[in-house]
Amino acid sequence: MQPPSSTPHAARDLWSHGRLAVVCLVGGLWLLAAAVRLWHLQVDRHEHYVQAAEEQQQLVVTLDAPRGTIFDARGRSLAVSVEAASVAADPSLVDDPEALADALSEVLGAPRDELLAKLRLERRFTWLERKINPPAARRVRELAAVEPGLIVLSESKRYYPLGDLAGPVLGYVGIDNQGLGGLEYRYDDEVSTEAGQRTILRDGLAGRVFYPELPSDAARPGDDLYLTLDATIQNIVERELRAAVEAAGAKGGSAVVLDPNTGALMAMASVPGFDPNHYAKTPAARRGNPTLAGSFEPGSTFKMVTLAAALEASAVDPQEIFDCGNGSIVLRGRRIRDHKPFDRLTAREIMANSSNIGAIRLAGRAGTERFYSTIRAFGFGTPTGIDLPSEAAGLVRPLKRWAALSPAYISFGQGIAVTNLQMANAFAAIANDGRLLRPYVVASVGTPPAPGSAQREVVGLPISPSTARQVASYLETVVLDGTGKAAQLGGWRAAGKTGTAEKAIDGRYVPGRYVASFVGFAPLDDPVLVMAVSLDEPWPRYHGGEVAAPVFGAVAEQALLYLGVPPDAPRPPDPENPTIDTAPLDSIRLAAAPAAPPSAAPVVRLDLESRLAQTPDGAVPDLAGLTAREALQIAGALGFDLRFDGHGAVTRQAPDAGTPLERTDGVVRLWLEASS
Repeated sequence: MQPPSSTPHAARDLWSHGRLAVVCLVGGLWLLAAAVRLWHLQVDRHEHYVQAAEEQQQLVVTLDAPRGTIFDARGRSLAVSVEAASVAADPSLVDDPEALADALSEVLGAPRDELLAKLRLERRFTWLERKINPPAARRVRELAAVEPGLIVLSESKRYYPLGDLAGPVLGYVGIDNQGLGGLEYRYDDEVSTEAGQRTILRDGLAGRVFYPELPSDAARPGDDLYLTLDATIQNIVERELRAAVEAAGAKGGSAVVLDPNTGALMAMASVPGFDPNHYAKTPAARRGNPTLAGSFEPGSTFKMVTLAAALEASAVDPQEIFDCGNGSIVLRGRRIRDHKPFDRLTAREIMANSSNIGAIRLAGRAGTERFYSTIRAFGFGTPTGIDLPSEAAGLVRPLKRWAALSPAYISFGQGIAVTNLQMANAFAAIANDGRLLRPYVVASVGTPPAPGSAQREVVGLPISPSTARQVASYLETVVLDGTGKAAQLGGWRAAGKTGTAEKAIDGRYVPGRYVASFVGFAPLDDPVLVMAVSLDEPWPRYHGGEVAAPVFGAVAEQALLYLGVPPDAPRPPDPENPTIDTAPLDSIRLAAAPAAPPSAAPVVRLDLESRLAQTPDGAVPDLAGLTAREALQIAGALGFDLRFDGHGAVTRQAPDAGTPLERTDGVVRLWLEASS
């Protein structure tokens, strides 16, 4: 038996060892639990927490792909993609949303309340303003340097360097770079490809945005479009059409210019138009393309089809006289009146004087079935198939739905609806010996078209070549001696037809409301352009020969000069109609100088030659005092475009003479004034 004094020490030692064991056991269990937990977190749940960390630290933002450039027929940029800054935010990092909303509202011009609502969203990313202008972008970047929740990203923005030029044809692009109209919509798949992605990381110190070298999908640009449209001819058409609409007090107007040999669209314009850079400022109803989407009753321009049907049927002798009823005719108890009394006319005179009663006689000679089949063969009642969206088909009722008087009214352009593009394409068939072509505007996608690779898709043969040439001869009489005298050209022979149609509203013709039009082509023997122009509700002058034919004359003259088409040479009289003077017109010749010998080059004024010689290479020339026509000659020689304001001689230009052409984007603006 141990001494009493040793018992307390043993108890204490036992207690100490027991407590140590408990501590070790608890510690071991804690370590085991920690190890199990760590195993669970680092192994079992590894992927989950890696993903959660990435979601917390990273944002992946989809960014627009640059759209392909749209070029005109001579390689000038009509639509390009440029870099633009966009503003976003991470609301979770914004300490004072109200103060930031105040600052951004002042910089961006956006409503403060809308910005504040976005800054209070419970999300990691929200757009505040897309594709802002450069001055605003600089100020936003200054704010982002001190505000960790503000994000500035680079996106692709569509820009149209020539402003409203050809706006309805080009169309426009939405905020997300999607095509919403015109070629941008029709070729959206081609000019836009896959969007890119941008990864945004935030550090743990100041919450700043930075872009490390992380794997990401770069935005790939789309394919380029190469058009048949010529920016210079487009500018001429728009300027002359705008001036005509204003002078005639019309509601609007439209025009189209085609190459009759290929169907290539050279210009297409409408007034009013819109600037695709600021399309949202234009009402949606005005962003369309009325040249191909708006249909109307053509009136007397349709007499060309009536004549073609009668001639193709061999039912008309050129010397035959038709009774035109001294201005009226009664059919099935209904009296139809002419625009003025005519007694007896040949078919050529019917066209020159635009007699409605004469047209009825010609349609009767053709016969209803042939007349209908000719109308359809010229493409009326169906879209032309041009590669632009929203083309109207017009209106041609099926033959079985024609009333007894339908042939009579349709013979002079009532009871049928057409588009300006359809009319131009039909007259193009007259100009190219009876071949109806499919018009088009995109020459190639991705790469420039090879020289001489112009498309030429024949979609129909409405009349024979001999009939086409005969119709063209009659249409020349309209310009020389008939209602289309205002369409005469200086130096080139032209052919065409005027039209003046009452507008039908809600099924009833409204007095005093007309569509005035003219369709023609030039030069007569070897046409290079055909043009259809119409003015909506001109007043008080409203006849096509008064307000539409002059537009053709002004545009065709300038376009032929620009294209370098030599003036027509005199030719022998027409044996079918020897009274027609077949010498070139001299009323508005290019140069008021003695005629050059037959073997010499075209006359150019010494003043033009001296200005070209005195202009340094690659510089803007001095154009002061020149006419628009002379300025176009110099511009064509040096390879830049012109935009005109006014009429007469050049009084001011921008940029000034001597400015390097590379600083002009290929465009010089001229202000013209008529001399007193």
